[in-house]
Amino acid sequence: MRFILKKTILLFSSFSFLFYFLPVLLTVYYFTPKKFRNEILLLFSLVFYAWGGVSLSLILIVSILFNFLFAKQIEKNKSSKKNWLTVGIIFNILVIASFKYLDFFISNINFLKGVLIENAEPIPLLNIILPVGISFFTFQQMSMLWDIYREERKDKITFLNTALYISFFPQLIAGPIVRYNDIIDQLNERKESIAQFRVGIQRFIIGLSKKILLANTCGEIADTIINTDIHFIDSPTAWLGIIAYTFQIYFDFSGYSDMAIGLGKMFGFNILENFNLPYISKSITEFWRRWHISLSSWFKDYVYIPLGGNRKGKSRMYKNLLIVFLLTGFWHGATWSFILWGLFHGLFLVIEKIGLREQLKKLPSILQWFYTIIVVMVGWVLFRIEALPDALHYLSKMFLIDSEGHSNVLSYLNNERILILLLAVIVSSSLSVKITQHKFYKVLRNKVSFQLLLDSSLIVMFIISLIYINSGSYNPFIYFRF
Repeated sequence: MRFILKKTILLFSSFSFLFYFLPVLLTVYYFTPKKFRNEILLLFSLVFYAWGGVSLSLILIVSILFNFLFAKQIEKNKSSKKNWLTVGIIFNILVIASFKYLDFFISNINFLKGVLIENAEPIPLLNIILPVGISFFTFQQMSMLWDIYREERKDKITFLNTALYISFFPQLIAGPIVRYNDIIDQLNERKESIAQFRVGIQRFIIGLSKKILLANTCGEIADTIINTDIHFIDSPTAWLGIIAYTFQIYFDFSGYSDMAIGLGKMFGFNILENFNLPYISKSITEFWRRWHISLSSWFKDYVYIPLGGNRKGKSRMYKNLLIVFLLTGFWHGATWSFILWGLFHGLFLVIEKIGLREQLKKLPSILQWFYTIIVVMVGWVLFRIEALPDALHYLSKMFLIDSEGHSNVLSYLNNERILILLLAVIVSSSLSVKITQHKFYKVLRNKVSFQLLLDSSLIVMFIISLIYINSGSYNPFIYFRF
């Protein structure tokens, strides 16, 4: 599977986006009469996606056209709407399977042929380019078809609303996965305001800072360690590597979600939250209520509940959970390591349902948290290291005292990295929530002087982020590959 080069994607954390695309869009949008603003957003959203390749944008457009056709047929033909829903779901699954999983299936067929047939001729891989964000916008389209099938709304769908719902640029390529029913009213009628615009800018800067200052620095540490020959690192270094990756993936993805939510507010939209301090969880069940909320709730509503949920006995519930998390892992990528990661989490959810969670509640909170974060980090090893033997070797380095490693954990740290790791701990903890809920903060937040201080701090964070971006330092987005 080949991925689009990162340099061709219009990153939120790029000068092209921050100083060209976004200012031009905001200017055109707010100088355009309200009745035409959806058209402007649609046009710029298509341009945003076409930045990564015009030919690939045609895939998005064709997908939108077909899903609009399916949606209209579901809406109009009450007697055959289930058939049209089935056709629409199959179409979307085939699209994502063709681009994302076809080479995976071919590779596994070649492996089986090699085992079963001597000198078997392998099937050539197709090396299909993966359209960025296909997992996200395909899931949104399936949720739209389901919502229309359920007749939860009486107003008629339009092509403009369908196209904008699917292609809206803030969440198009890395989520959150926005439900049709959650945003359709905002597409039809929304009120932009200076106050909401200000909140949007604040949220965007917070997300940008999380991405550039925290995720990127942690990512450099993680990549340096994890990409090193496993034989040359010791146990403390292995732990530092996965701790850094644990912070990287959280601040990378939650930072993007913050930016998407902030951009939505700039245009009058309220996009639902996607993260809620997942690393303070005291069970894996709680973790999945806090991590990638839009994806876990999508699987719950469109897969787990239709399979029967917990309504058909405990054994059926356990089976449904494993199916959901098998699919969750497969959604993330076409490798066995992602599938194993999904099943790993599904297995712990089942164990907690069987009785482990009740036993955990009897333990001190710190032990509940310690159990959860260890399980999560073991999962991240499987998620990050795609070759299973390498992942298992890395885990052995973590949990077995290894005297063969020649690395010195301190050699991967400096004052800047230590400071960033400490900030990562603080920002991912519940400390920020406790501060904002304190009565002293509630008194301060309404004072003009406090607002000026807050805005000044955000401006400083923005400038520092720009300095890092301008330096051309490490700046990937992990979830763009999904």
